[in-house]
Amino acid sequence: MLRCFLRTVIAMRSNHHTFASANDLPWVNTRCTPLRRRSWITNICTSAIVVGLTISFPAYTSADGALETATQDSPLQLESDVYIPEGLWPDPPLMQAPRVADSPPEPLTPPPLETVSIMLDWFLSPQHAVILIAHEKGFFQQQRLDVGWQIPGDPSLPTKLLAAGEIDLALGRQTQLHLAAHEGAPLTRIASLVKTPLNAIVAINSDDDAELETLGSRPLGFATQEGQQLVVPLLISETVRQSEQYAKPRAIHFEAVESLTEGGIEIIADAFFHTLPSRLATQGLSATVIRYDDLSIPRYDGLIVMANRNTLGRRMDTWIRFVVALEDAANWIIENPQLALDRVTEAYPRLKDSLTDDHWQDLLRRLSLTPAALDVHRYQAMETFLQQRGITSEMLPVEQLAIDPHLGQ
Repeated sequence: MLRCFLRTVIAMRSNHHTFASANDLPWVNTRCTPLRRRSWITNICTSAIVVGLTISFPAYTSADGALETATQDSPLQLESDVYIPEGLWPDPPLMQAPRVADSPPEPLTPPPLETVSIMLDWFLSPQHAVILIAHEKGFFQQQRLDVGWQIPGDPSLPTKLLAAGEIDLALGRQTQLHLAAHEGAPLTRIASLVKTPLNAIVAINSDDDAELETLGSRPLGFATQEGQQLVVPLLISETVRQSEQYAKPRAIHFEAVESLTEGGIEIIADAFFHTLPSRLATQGLSATVIRYDDLSIPRYDGLIVMANRNTLGRRMDTWIRFVVALEDAANWIIENPQLALDRVTEAYPRLKDSLTDDHWQDLLRRLSLTPAALDVHRYQAMETFLQQRGITSEMLPVEQLAIDPHLGQ
């Protein structure tokens, strides 16, 4: 039956024949004799189906022909539009683009700063310029250090508190370190800020060419232990000691100006020669400075940084970073002397009264550009001097007194 139907449709398309009734259909012939036995109702239904197909089939065939014609007229090229039947290739699921952060990411938290406490050797003075610049320029912070300093109430406090572990570091003089070490204090030098002595004999009411022998007969004072034990004995002869006019030297602590102007003292054995003469000048007094070289005292480091020897093992890295910051500050001062002076006096205005340009230039010449470097000979020479003068009974090895942190213990 299907074969008969197809044959009919093809005949209809080719001949455009119109059939009046179902009996005129091609399949009603001898080869399709079984259809003739059907009833007239069946013939009517079949005719309706055929008529419907006859109407719709030319539309499909015309569309196919148009597509075929279009394909023949326009060959398929890379630029040709390609139509994909709906449902053959489903659209991919929509994906949301990552959202841009509403605010910038939180900055990385810098590592915490390590706190270091240091006690100065004196009131805040120009000799502390390296410490001050290292703080003001951020060299300590670059080494992850938060350094704070204290001013001692007495010149002997720094070594005592350092030996007791109450502070981390202390400033002092090389001679001070030798005497403290011989008394059993576990102290060691880790850096030198000033390579020459900052102390000297300062006398008022004296000629510049006054003889040393005459100084011991005048009222004498001292501020530090080394002034009492090293300098005073060199100034006072045995003859003066036995005279009736002999006055025992007095400790003046930090009151140098007051002692010379009101306290009856005329000579200080261990005064800071950079600041004291200018302060006395404001009081109308002229001062004479006598350096220790005239007393045959070996040259020594005028300002050092001391640490408790018991901390070297566990805090050596800290002391190395501290010394690196000092070296950065010292070299910055030498490269920028005027900027350094302005920075120090602006941050610490009270230093303006005790610091002149000449004193500043003199101080710069004494700064150590490599604070960690150790002059072994100096420490050996001072040990020899102390023993020869009878101040100490034995010589301590240099490694017990001083180290270069970069080289370890």
